Amino acid sequence: MANKLRVHEIRMQGISRKGIAALAIMGMLSACVAAERAPSRPQPAPAVKKPVAPAIPVRPAAVRAPAGLENLLNDQWRNFPGRTGVAIMRIDGGEWITGQRVDELFPQQSVSKTWVALTILDLVDQGKIRLDQKIRITRDDLAVFHQPIRDRVIANGQIEVTVLSLLEQAIISSDNTANDSLLRTAGGPQAVQNFLLRKKLGAIRFGPGERAMQSAIAGLEWRQEYAIGQRFYAARAEVPLATRKAALDRYLADPVDGASPEALVRALAKLAKGELLSPASTRLILEIMSRTSSGPNRLKAGVPVGWRFLHKTGTGQILPPVSTGYNDIGIMTAPDGTRYAVAIMMGSTTASIPQRMSFMQFVSRTVATYHGQ
Repeated sequence: MANKLRVHEIRMQGISRKGIAALAIMGMLSACVAAERAPSRPQPAPAVKKPVAPAIPVRPAAVRAPAGLENLLNDQWRNFPGRTGVAIMRIDGGEWITGQRVDELFPQQSVSKTWVALTILDLVDQGKIRLDQKIRITRDDLAVFHQPIRDRVIANGQIEVTVLSLLEQAIISSDNTANDSLLRTAGGPQAVQNFLLRKKLGAIRFGPGERAMQSAIAGLEWRQEYAIGQRFYAARAEVPLATRKAALDRYLADPVDGASPEALVRALAKLAKGELLSPASTRLILEIMSRTSSGPNRLKAGVPVGWRFLHKTGTGQILPPVSTGYNDIGIMTAPDGTRYAVAIMMGSTTASIPQRMSFMQFVSRTVATYHGQ
């Protein structure tokens, strides 16, 4: 989410496999945020009702994942600091799923923009929304953290943007205001949750939107003034450390936007096979996701030349030394057309950004190495 993380990622291009060796050194680090008692003053974070999605039953796979892939993945996962979930699913040529903590809930952060986009396109398929329909965005609609569209809104007072353009900005550049504008157009968080339930996507929750969720994570209650400049950061800096830790702990323990790695890869598989949207809308969202600009050094950097890749990243808040919600989900397509869905969800970790990126690259590179085995 934060611009600083994206800038840092771009500067880290070219990271070699040396980063993987560093993972073992970090094996004993703890990534848990210690829960502390908040001060006795009233808790400012709003209560958020968390929708509960039915768990996806684990079905016996007719085909097992390659043993070498599982062994390498398990070795690296055990040495990676923090709480991380990984799921890999072969979509074509004999379905299988492997991974670690595949059925636990992890914070999605901007990964959840995927479900807003799918809900919008489902409404397009129903004829209730048009791609060329224009949405008005004012200063009162601005969100928090990464929102490149904000400068245009502030400069003009208000702007009108097509649904298609907002889809592209929300997915490709992970613009929070663009996403919240689509969410409002779709009918709000409950509309997205209804889509997830109707399509039987299992253990995937959708939160209350960026403004309410990010404020609650920081121990704040949203004020629209936080959308301007650095005011959110300034307000968060004034929150007592114990209050911030308590709020973050609650979120990590029971994320309002939580999803299991298995549910995520199964949802991606359904999308890839055209089971969620019309053929035209399926082609559109997959094409948009192939142009994602965030996270170039995450999963994407480990995908070999000749393979195709599309994805959506997520990046949560940081309370040093812990980073949260550092995620990437995507679909890798081999030269022969075989597709793999991959989800890496770093719920909380003390690993450095280069270490996180190296682990993600290791996973996508290893999937390709064992393709066909």
